[in-house]
Amino acid sequence: MSENLLKCGVAGVGYLGQHHARIYSELEGVALAGIYENDEARAKEISERHQCPVFSTLGELSEACDAISVVVPTDRHHEVAIPLLEAGCHLLIEKPICETVEQAAEILAAANGANALVQVGHIEHFNPVMSYLEEVVTKPKYITAERLAPYQPRGTEVGVVLDLMIHDIGVVLQLVGSEPVDVRSVGVSVLSKTEDIANARIEFANGCVANLNVSRVSSKKVREIRVFQSSGYLSLDFMNQAGHHVAVGAEGLSKKEVPIEKGEPLKLELASFVESVKNRKDPKVGGELGKTALDLAIQITSQIRKTMD
Repeated sequence: MSENLLKCGVAGVGYLGQHHARIYSELEGVALAGIYENDEARAKEISERHQCPVFSTLGELSEACDAISVVVPTDRHHEVAIPLLEAGCHLLIEKPICETVEQAAEILAAANGANALVQVGHIEHFNPVMSYLEEVVTKPKYITAERLAPYQPRGTEVGVVLDLMIHDIGVVLQLVGSEPVDVRSVGVSVLSKTEDIANARIEFANGCVANLNVSRVSSKKVREIRVFQSSGYLSLDFMNQAGHHVAVGAEGLSKKEVPIEKGEPLKLELASFVESVKNRKDPKVGGELGKTALDLAIQITSQIRKTMD
């Protein structure tokens, strides 16, 4: 293994973690140094697929790696991340960063103590759709986002707000750039013990209002956002990486398709993480943004749970 390669590992190679392993094995300037996985059969499968070692402990994984993706279930993020950070590894922790704001603060403190970077896996921030939004959204007044998915047991260790809505919370916080001042939420449980459908109306200090709808018991997949500002509005599809922009001009409204160069968001996300580690620069989605998004998601979840009791 070349000394110039960044040695990356993956803790948890389930449905999503397998793709982290695949991409690390493909990225230029990176070596997939190994994986950690409780399921022995799954560990053997991924190890053989990518010709990488399996480590039986997090300590062994940390010794072999410069940077690690933490892709275990959310309720294990804190217990897995802390020892890896204390060992000096840079981490990409899948969203949400963890279960509680207190845990998030401990993760950030451990990272600071070890002089390690933490990036949080808010993948939509690396979707080419988001890159376009960041270019053209200046002063949003109203944002609607809809994220629907068919039911699957994976991810139900948390409610739909921490499972799905957190994506749009992160996107909206980035686009609006203002403090939330009023949050009103409602949700219902359908198939799991927690909320499976939820709506949140968020008002920001600068006057912008965001309305977020999510469901994980839908018959179809939808990941769409609409942004309204004085210069016009945008309607974009995160899943298909397409959409249109209706602009206000001297001759009225004009509609044009958005020129989006399509790409695999996870590959763009991991490439950005690798670049941050190599150049010792702050990640695009750092721990603080992850903590802020988690804080708002927990506030929304708490409101919903009160109405469900």
